[in-house]
Amino acid sequence: MSATATPAAASPFTVLIPARMASSRLPDKPLADIAGLPMVVRVAQRAARSAASRVVVAADDARILQACAAHGVQAIMTRPDHASGSDRLAEACTQLGLDGDDIVVNVQGDEPLMDPALINAVAGLLQDSDAQRPEASMGTAAHAIASLTDVTNPNVVKVVLDARGLAHYFSRAPIPFARDHVGTAWWQGAAQAAAPGVAALAGFAPLRHIGIYSYRAGFLRQFPQLAPAPTEAVEALEQLRALWHGHRIAVHLAETAPGPGVDTPEDLERVRSLFR
Repeated sequence: MSATATPAAASPFTVLIPARMASSRLPDKPLADIAGLPMVVRVAQRAARSAASRVVVAADDARILQACAAHGVQAIMTRPDHASGSDRLAEACTQLGLDGDDIVVNVQGDEPLMDPALINAVAGLLQDSDAQRPEASMGTAAHAIASLTDVTNPNVVKVVLDARGLAHYFSRAPIPFARDHVGTAWWQGAAQAAAPGVAALAGFAPLRHIGIYSYRAGFLRQFPQLAPAPTEAVEALEQLRALWHGHRIAVHLAETAPGPGVDTPEDLERVRSLFR
């Protein structure tokens, strides 16, 4: 009689949502109304549809706590002077008493359309599962870019992976850079028409980074103590600090882009229209 192995049960994880009131482009952003609910509540509700064992908002203002309490969302107060969301989440880990091996997923507080399945996938990179990457301190996600405009847009962060699905580098520049085929969509079949003799690289495309992260709580508490990296300062990308100090970041390849986030009043109106 043959025996089959029983898959390891996925370890539980916590979703933490950093929420700060100050925003130069959209003041009081966490409380922006989206179809009758504050945005931060919408984000928490989406995250609660994932496999997370709990969802907690890490706030910097009592008004965020009040809005969350009014809608049954757990929230804690963190210091208002944190320089980044990861600093805020490190404090939240301490407040919540998370063990060093506990898994945390950082869902941004301005992503009311975040796919719960994507949250699960990014958590799975560090969980006790077939997807686990024990060499990685962090997990994140990316998807294939279809537009040459997105490749050259500095507001679209790109990532290049190695053969194991770990991040080589993140950049606002068009990476990988097609030295011999500048200005062409070299990864698409259309590249042949744009530049005769250019063969598309089947199964390979530039990747857009998606701003969702998983961490083990011990590393997340350590991260703010790492010295900022020169590359981080140049690119204005905090995740480069981890690579600079030798930590690895596993990347889940999503089939599609997530729903739009909210950075500006125009973004807010776009998301409101989708909820309508």
